[in-house]
Amino acid sequence: MDERRQRALTRYYLAVGAGGLAIGVHTTQFAIHDSKVGLYGPVLTLAAETIEEHERTGGAAVVRVAGIVGDTQQATSEAALATDLGFHVGLVDLGHSAGGTDDHAIEHLRAVAEIIPVMGFYLQPAVGGCDLPYRFWRRVAELDRLVAVKIAPFDRYRTLEVVRAVADAGRGNEI
Repeated sequence: MDERRQRALTRYYLAVGAGGLAIGVHTTQFAIHDSKVGLYGPVLTLAAETIEEHERTGGAAVVRVAGIVGDTQQATSEAALATDLGFHVGLVDLGHSAGGTDDHAIEHLRAVAEIIPVMGFYLQPAVGGCDLPYRFWRRVAELDRLVAVKIAPFDRYRTLEVVRAVADAGRGNEI
């Protein structure tokens, strides 16, 4: 990792007024979560340090979102690290963790949410996500520590299912 350039990129986003930064969440960033690569901790730490420096020197407060992937053991470990580093929300990639059933995915989210507030992530199936129907999102919307959902199935009907599920759960003004 080129720390100088990584810090420069973070400073750039902060300088142009980003009100929040999401680290390790894009499909091109999933590789940093691999323990063999070993970059998740260093990248999150570097981002946290750069954001803290920005805030300490008079910059606006920044919402910090940490990408969280993997099975429940990996995801809870990543959530603990993110919390220790001052991140506010964990964006949980369900495509890499769903385990095949709605129940498993919801228990996975619940375990992560015990450590950090969560943002559900609906990634399109074409790039590694999985089909997550209305009934799934309706149950997810009932999790107290769900604070947001990134809806990216690139399908208007799937998007509307998530919006309807959140509204039907009575959380439309919270999430």
